[in-house]
Amino acid sequence: MGRLVPAVTRALDILELFLDGDGILSAPEITRKLGLPRTTVHELVTTLAARSYLVPVPEQPGRYRLGVRTYQLGSRYAEQLDLAAEGQQVARSVAETCDETVHVAILEGADVIYIAKVDSTHAVRMVSAAGRRLPAHCTSVGKMLLASLPPDELDARLPGPGDEPLRAMTENSVTSPEKLREALAEIRGRGVAVERRESNPDVSCVAAPVRDGTGKVVAALSISVPMIRWSEERRTELEALAVEGAAELSARLGYRGAA
Repeated sequence: MGRLVPAVTRALDILELFLDGDGILSAPEITRKLGLPRTTVHELVTTLAARSYLVPVPEQPGRYRLGVRTYQLGSRYAEQLDLAAEGQQVARSVAETCDETVHVAILEGADVIYIAKVDSTHAVRMVSAAGRRLPAHCTSVGKMLLASLPPDELDARLPGPGDEPLRAMTENSVTSPEKLREALAEIRGRGVAVERRESNPDVSCVAAPVRDGTGKVVAALSISVPMIRWSEERRTELEALAVEGAAELSARLGYRGAA
């Protein structure tokens, strides 16, 4: 690997400062935050502005914001993102850590579709496949995705009062829309979903939300565990790992977390 170029590093440091706060800075503020010489900052800001990476803020003399060139680069990056491919990489990393089966799934109607999967190496493990479709309310990923929907979208996907019960996959599946909504409210508050033998009588799962660059929940990452290896202590460990994995995938999709 070649050496880092100091001038390029400093220019990138300047650009990254604009990702925080209100995204507007002056040269003196940049100088103070980075501890660079005033002349160096002036030259770098002038260069970045000349190339449209920074632009002056109208009616705020001496202050800058990110320019159109950064938007163009970000848009090209977003175009090249592949949720399934990125999800498969993150799922592999999570599976290597816990040696359990890891899925990434998206919501389609009232179902989830698994778009990435990495198996556990244990002889006893969950059997599934990418591309499989299941009722969302019977899975941890599905509950996580349903809990993340705006109220009107959730209403459009779930039965209303007096409608037929939800489909059951096991005797533990939630079939009451009212009870499901109560569970979704709890999931919304906790930020993580748990499913205990609701889609498979021998498996429990935990799941966490995956967000894109706008902050919208676009997928969920789950860890599935056979009941012979399930415990409340293990659940706590896996919840933390699912949250960590989902955060990694979210970061790959451009999400930077709450301001």
